[in-house]
Amino acid sequence: MIAAALLYWMYRDFDFAEAKHIFLHEMNVWWLLASLVPITLSHVLRGLRWLITLEPLGYRPKTGDCVDSIFIAYASSVLVPRVGEVSRCAVLSQYDDVPFSKSLGTLVAERLVDMLVVAVFVCVMLLTQLDVFTSLFAQTGTNEGAFTALLTSPKTYIILGTVVGACAMLWIWLRNSAFYGKIKHTIRGFVDGLLSLKTMNRKGLFLLYTLGIWVGYFLEFYIAFFCFPFTAELSAVQALVIFAAISLAIIIPTPNGAGPWHFVVISMMTLYGVSQTNASSFALIVHTFQTLGVVMLGVYGWVALQVRNRKKKVEN
Repeated sequence: MIAAALLYWMYRDFDFAEAKHIFLHEMNVWWLLASLVPITLSHVLRGLRWLITLEPLGYRPKTGDCVDSIFIAYASSVLVPRVGEVSRCAVLSQYDDVPFSKSLGTLVAERLVDMLVVAVFVCVMLLTQLDVFTSLFAQTGTNEGAFTALLTSPKTYIILGTVVGACAMLWIWLRNSAFYGKIKHTIRGFVDGLLSLKTMNRKGLFLLYTLGIWVGYFLEFYIAFFCFPFTAELSAVQALVIFAAISLAIIIPTPNGAGPWHFVVISMMTLYGVSQTNASSFALIVHTFQTLGVVMLGVYGWVALQVRNRKKKVEN
């Protein structure tokens, strides 16, 4: 619903004939195809990184299953936002006998690392490109002073304290309830998975994979700039700033970031001198194409998973 509402609002007066003209006569499709290479490699690295977090728990699933589960996860999230997080754990549970709770714990641990990477990256962009973000606030009608007021208001910390206190009371109640005894094993498995980062052996390789994943995400976005004459002249730094804003926007759970992704790209590109029509065409064409790419990878992952595990399927 959020994605549909945002897309309708942004494209309600858009000239789709102009986007069609750009697609047929101004776009270099080879660059668009090339943009799928880094995102595919990012998914592969994410699968390899997952293997590292599972090792301390004593599980060594097939490398192909881990990678294919990532392909399937991202394709699933196009249909239902965030469902991919569940589907990738379900794949390893079904085909490699990795307990769902433990794989879910490792997944949460990975996501915490990713959130830290994004937080550092966004902070650097905010500090070095503050004038651009200030212009964005002004363009979108956001009162930048509201953020300062929010952080300095006693009400903010009272609310935070209330939430923390409520969570603590809920945990105490849960620990003393009969229900806790029934799910204790599941919770313990989840915590073990969450703490896998602490005991994993190849921390350096884990960090290297993490860096590679995010470089791949950025390159997927930046390479698409060369598809169109009106974005080809934008610099890598400008692409980084837009990418930082996207990283914040896609926290909103929509199919493959649809809606918030378009809003940020269009708003930021217009700040850099790209016309509203061209920026809207870029967002529409690139996001649609790359989403189709994610779906195709998911189809490939599902087929490869079935073929690789057909023997186990027959035995069961």
